[in-house]
Amino acid sequence: MNLPETTHVLTDDELDALELHLGGGTTTPALTAGDGGPVTLTDAENTPLAVLDGGSATPVKPLARAAGPHWDPALRRAARDVATDVRRAVGPDGDVLAVVVDEAPTTAELGALPGLVPGAAAVLVLAPVARRSPAAGALGGPGLARVATQVRDAALAAGAPRVDAVVVPWAHGPLTADAARAHGANRVTRLADARPAEVQEAVAALGTVWTDAVERLYPPDVAREVADAAAHARRTGTVVFFTGLSGSGKSTVARALAAELDDEGVRTTLLDGDEVRQHLSKGLGFDKASRELNVERIGYVASLVAHHGGVAVAAPIAPFASGRAKVRALAEAAGRFVLVHVSTPLEVCEARDRKGFYAKARRGEIAEFTGISSPYESPDDADLVIDTSQVSVADAVAQVRAVL
Repeated sequence: MNLPETTHVLTDDELDALELHLGGGTTTPALTAGDGGPVTLTDAENTPLAVLDGGSATPVKPLARAAGPHWDPALRRAARDVATDVRRAVGPDGDVLAVVVDEAPTTAELGALPGLVPGAAAVLVLAPVARRSPAAGALGGPGLARVATQVRDAALAAGAPRVDAVVVPWAHGPLTADAARAHGANRVTRLADARPAEVQEAVAALGTVWTDAVERLYPPDVAREVADAAAHARRTGTVVFFTGLSGSGKSTVARALAAELDDEGVRTTLLDGDEVRQHLSKGLGFDKASRELNVERIGYVASLVAHHGGVAVAAPIAPFASGRAKVRALAEAAGRFVLVHVSTPLEVCEARDRKGFYAKARRGEIAEFTGISSPYESPDDADLVIDTSQVSVADAVAQVRAVL
């Protein structure tokens, strides 16, 4: 489906910026699309989310939400709502301190809270969380959200009269003072800046603890052999392949699964069907041959991830049994293959249709649309069948984890 020139598909970082902006924050997505006029902003599934014109975005449809503690509505609140609540509580001139938690706090930082919070009428614990995967060894969204609630409790114990933990969609480096003010704070401090120099050195040295222990336990030549064996150790890779109708919920469950695995330190590659079509399969049509080729490309990339010991989570529609069989063969040659059929009924998928594709297909405006004018061949070899109209995203992820 060709998008008009005035449409821009947002990256994960731009989605963070848009979410913050629509919630009353201060950042808008930096775009090069368009000729200076209005630009329709969409997600990777081509769902129109907002229209950007003159530096301000007007919402069209709600941004898709995912699962995990960093998506808890009690934590992930619009900046304007947080600011309204805290200022209603402490007044327009009350002292509101924002404590930014952007990495795991040590005991030393938590111990510094009694020296930071006195005098503040309220404290906002702000956890900047990005949609994209974190750098290796860094806390991701779920971990930062959990840590923020622990810092909240520690700040209350340190004597702060009111403390709120807030997840901030953010992928732009250190959280700025402007973003903190948008949430109602009049001053801001980064908790990690309270870390003593000797603790900083100890944290920095954690990466060599295992290597140092090996060198102490073994003679030099043997230590090198042990280190090399560990460095080249490779776990069996896995391909988790979701299939189902458009709107069935497969992408939502796949993203939640990938985020949960990432949070546990399992490096995971997400291959969503719509996103793949923006890059790997750009230019392919929607006839049967093109769809088969798209699925085969996804399967090939997923098998490479599995071959190197990673976990690939793929979520295309994959309507044909023959295409899924090719993916299975590729994946099983590289590692393990788990097929998940998201069997949400067609009428439910149509009712959820954020992109309006089903309505267009019913009117004959989209040819060969799966479930309407093109068949979906339900798999008879699925390792798991999930109906997202009957189970929550969290329960669906738990079922997949049980199979894994």
